[in-house]
Amino acid sequence: METIETHGVAIPRLGLGTFRMPGDAARPVVESGLELGFRHIDTAAMYDNEAAVGAALAASGINRADLFVTTKVWYDKLSPDALRRSFDTSLGKLHLDHIDLFLVHWPSANMNMSATLDAITKLKEEGLARAIGVCNFNLPMIRHAIEEIGAPIAVHQVEYHPFLSQTPMLDYLRRKGIPMTAYAPLAQGRAAKDSVLARIGVKHSATAAQIAIAWLLDQENLIAIPKAARPFSQRANLDALNIHLDEEDRAAIAALPKDLRYVDPPFAPDWEAATI
Repeated sequence: METIETHGVAIPRLGLGTFRMPGDAARPVVESGLELGFRHIDTAAMYDNEAAVGAALAASGINRADLFVTTKVWYDKLSPDALRRSFDTSLGKLHLDHIDLFLVHWPSANMNMSATLDAITKLKEEGLARAIGVCNFNLPMIRHAIEEIGAPIAVHQVEYHPFLSQTPMLDYLRRKGIPMTAYAPLAQGRAAKDSVLARIGVKHSATAAQIAIAWLLDQENLIAIPKAARPFSQRANLDALNIHLDEEDRAAIAALPKDLRYVDPPFAPDWEAATI
């Protein structure tokens, strides 16, 4: 699978998301994903499935060097001491000696960003995390992290799918040489039912969901982590790697609504600040 190089790590462009697969439910999902060929697994402390993911990784017998594991610290654990404890807990549950990518899951309104990013950077310096990054920062936040604090941000993970524009963020990250990871790339299942994507799919002998993934992977410096519980769906997502869209397809997808955000919890930052 094609990878993206960033801050010394090579990230497979298509990963397996595990959100809303709590507890042991995640283990057979990750096991089947690994068997089918996924090597990039995305989890988080908040998902309550790191132990199950770790068990699946251990049972797979796959060489650790061939796996890319991402996990995240929740927004109420961003003080340096709490962040370190959360990391240690995640590492233990995953039964690993290092994390490939460790992310701040959400910013907090009262976080000391400099202290938080210094603490997460120390994990990279100690070799416990091969790379670090953030999720769900708005544009002023990511600029502050990169340009003023100077944090070695390897990835920014945000909601991104055919119904939500991330153009200002993408443009900024590309100028900085930082890849974006798209979570909820199927708009929490809505892409699979979209008539425009389905029509494009007919042309490519593909499903609407596969077209949504192909559209993301058609873009420069982009990684996607769709969630798929069934082996059939996992296989279909992998098959989307072989779909090549044309200009007519891209134009049709560009005409879809681009203001539909589906992940917007009360603690989210001011998304509109990204357009200022």
